[in-house]
Amino acid sequence: MAFIVNALLRFRVLGKLTTPMNESCLGVLPQNQQIRNKWPDYRMKKDARKRDTLRDYGVYKLRYNALRKNDIIPLEIQQIADKEIYNCPRDASITRIVQRCQITSRPRGNVKRWRLSRIVFRHLADYNKLAGVQRAMW
Repeated sequence: MAFIVNALLRFRVLGKLTTPMNESCLGVLPQNQQIRNKWPDYRMKKDARKRDTLRDYGVYKLRYNALRKNDIIPLEIQQIADKEIYNCPRDASITRIVQRCQITSRPRGNVKRWRLSRIVFRHLADYNKLAGVQRAMW
């Protein structure tokens, strides 16, 4: 409850409730409380950064690689493409992205369509939280 009140105070929704009496009644926590981000852990944040880099540079790196490996074009163009691909970030490769669960950040046993681990997927499917998923009955 106090976390929600702090969030609302930060966004100035409860601006009129800032009297000392109301703060003590609502149980507002001090402002130096740690605020979590939207990722479960640092590996997920790192994976999100890699996905952003791939989105920005992936097309260029793919084109440079195609020019570099083409044997028909002149050698000078191949060398220029080689220098350009060297200047691209290493995270702009599809192989650097790890498929992780969006809730627990688990790297193995993921259901690709929902981007969830098998454990979380089964838990959510049992309580009808996933659209279109039904428990097998025969």
